Amino acid sequence: MIETIKKSLFDKHERQLNRYRKMVQAINAKEPEVENLSDEELQQKTEEFRSSIENGASIYDIQTEAFAVVRESARRVLGLRHFDVQLIGGLSMTEGNIAEMATGEGKTLVATLPSYLRALEGKGVHVITVNEYLAERDFETMKPLYEFLGLTVGLNIPQISPQQKQAAYKSDITYGIGNEFGFDFLRDNMAQQKQQQVQRPYHFAIVDEADSVLIDEAKTPLIIAGKTMASANLHKVCASLAKSFKEDEDYTFDRETKAVSLTEDGITKVERAFGIDNLFDLEHQTLYHYTIQAVRAHVMFERDVDYIVHEGEVKLVDMFTGRTMEGRTLSDGLHQAIEAKEGLEITEENKTQASVTVQNYFRMYPVLSGMTGTAKTEEKEFQTVYGMDVIPIPRNKPLQRIDYDDLVFETKEQKYHAMVEEVKNRHYKGQPILIGTTSILQSEKVAEYLDEEELPYELLNAKSVEQEIRLISMAGQKNTVTIATNMAGRGTDIMLGEGVAEVGGLHVLGTERHEARRIDNQLKGRSGRQGDPGSTQFIISIDDDMMHRYASDEVERKKKSLKTDEEGLVKNKDIHKFIDTVQKISEGSNYNIREFTLKLDDVINDQREVIYELRNRLLRDEDTISHLIPMLDSYTDELIEKHCPDTIAPDDWPIADIENELNRMMPSIRLHMTEKNFEDIEEVKEFAARAVESYKEQLEQIKNNTILQSRLRLGAVTIMDQLWTRHLEMMNRLKEGVGIRQYQQEDPIRLYQNDGLDIFQHTYFEMKKGMLMHLAQLLEGLYKKQAAKKKKENQ
Repeated sequence: MIETIKKSLFDKHERQLNRYRKMVQAINAKEPEVENLSDEELQQKTEEFRSSIENGASIYDIQTEAFAVVRESARRVLGLRHFDVQLIGGLSMTEGNIAEMATGEGKTLVATLPSYLRALEGKGVHVITVNEYLAERDFETMKPLYEFLGLTVGLNIPQISPQQKQAAYKSDITYGIGNEFGFDFLRDNMAQQKQQQVQRPYHFAIVDEADSVLIDEAKTPLIIAGKTMASANLHKVCASLAKSFKEDEDYTFDRETKAVSLTEDGITKVERAFGIDNLFDLEHQTLYHYTIQAVRAHVMFERDVDYIVHEGEVKLVDMFTGRTMEGRTLSDGLHQAIEAKEGLEITEENKTQASVTVQNYFRMYPVLSGMTGTAKTEEKEFQTVYGMDVIPIPRNKPLQRIDYDDLVFETKEQKYHAMVEEVKNRHYKGQPILIGTTSILQSEKVAEYLDEEELPYELLNAKSVEQEIRLISMAGQKNTVTIATNMAGRGTDIMLGEGVAEVGGLHVLGTERHEARRIDNQLKGRSGRQGDPGSTQFIISIDDDMMHRYASDEVERKKKSLKTDEEGLVKNKDIHKFIDTVQKISEGSNYNIREFTLKLDDVINDQREVIYELRNRLLRDEDTISHLIPMLDSYTDELIEKHCPDTIAPDDWPIADIENELNRMMPSIRLHMTEKNFEDIEEVKEFAARAVESYKEQLEQIKNNTILQSRLRLGAVTIMDQLWTRHLEMMNRLKEGVGIRQYQQEDPIRLYQNDGLDIFQHTYFEMKKGMLMHLAQLLEGLYKKQAAKKKKENQ
């Protein structure tokens, strides 16, 4: 079955590649004609293409000639001519696919083809990279080409002014970092005025290192938080309580899903410590939250792996790049729980004001494309989440790299000894070696072993981020030994120094299998670029962290039947298959976490769309009153339904409360509902509806009062923001509770959907109430002014 699926996918890709090859022949046939054009004639082509599109042509009608024009312009301006395989990459991305291209195949140049073509539509193209350095590098490198062709180019990076951002987004092509585009979306939906918004509607995006941006970073949502004072004492008490807890006795920790929950004994300990009867009472929700965060900080976050402490500050480490994430903190008190665990000063807590998952952000682009060296293993996820196919692009030159089988040892110590011997032998003949590690802690461990043998090396981890790019680019020079986290310097080419090809090229040495094959392949791809010689090998042990995290019982069983030599090298024939299986379990587990996060965010996403759409309408239109008028009917009906349920007899309905509420909402109308005897709810609604219609007529009369409209708009948006922040906090608390209820054999997603809908309906009702009451207050002020003015005139 699996073989049949693989074959059909292969056939499908082969058919696509054949179609692209025919298109490349057509582009090549255009080359002599385009070569004969003067610079001015070549530049004039942009206006010709634009005018064709305005007259109804599609981008596919002009694609062949446009690609030929970009190729010839790049040759003249940059001194670079696109290879045929690069044209294939460009064609696949234009259609919204991921071009899987090996390291060194010139992905930055490939991106110019679909970027130019899609920019001709005049709706903006976003070229997204993994870090600021690459965004700036690609922007600076390709800017002369785009400007030669008459296109504008912008750069969107953190810490630039809103005016600079607006200019960047107005450009035909905008380079930047994925997270920054996402944060701009959130900030735009927190802006108090339309002029403060920077983005325009989404059109087309190219994501460089697509697997890193769309998959690795997709486990963590993008969050904008406001500061609120944390209870430092409570964090400290909970931290010392968490330190006294024992696993399986006071709490359970699932290493695969990283889920933490308290046991009955743990709950009892917390209740005793705080002198309360029931930790799960609504009034103790905050206490439960602080306690569980303290336990999470204690068991889920390891110093020098997940975070470092630098000058009294907790700095988070990106597990995929090994870099510290400057300015990023964990929300909902988890960051403060880590500070308490480390005995540091407790900073202000982050309260979520806006959030979106990476997946839901990028799904807003009508056409999304990408490029990376490693995407094939995650093709199913790219298809189901983003609707993108992965197209493997042939190499320009055949691969010369030798990938040796893994060497598997019984213990970590034996593994590191073998690694040192390997480094010694290759370093002795001058061959450059790049040692890949999975964390900062491991990179420092490797360094210790090399120190013992007095082997020189460059250590590259989150603590030396400034040197990262320089050191990675130098890793191909003779006699160099570079230790790096697996993803350090991603996007940087390693060029071979003089005489290196003769000693075998760059040798990549992996010290531990990563949790995804992609990352291992990315590390291997550092060697053997553009037909260079090179080699790779992983020297690992069955004691490695991945093995214990995803298959600890199986590892213990396996150890009983191990056959090893005197160095500890495992000789069992099935060991490689066993390790591959564990790695696939790890990939499946990480996929499930991303899928679960996305399903939870899909619930909020539907809510977010409703709120942001209304909020943007309020900001965009001068006439705010017209947006509030339809709310009068729905708010009035909901108010009456809340107060007059079927379970209460009409004589017992709190009519006076409804009357007070509606009189407050409509200051110029006086309802006398208590004098009436209502027999059913429809009568109550009809009576109220007549008053609402009169109020609407009065509102129509004041629509041209621009000062009142402006104040109403600002107030309405502020009310929405305050209630949305509160809503997100309630949804976060609900998420925590859903985890507990999972053990009651209930579907956590369904629970979250149902309870989330109830919370949202309540929030939306409160928003309508808040905005209508704000309008009433403004009207009262207006009527008072008018009365005072009249009185003065009469005197």
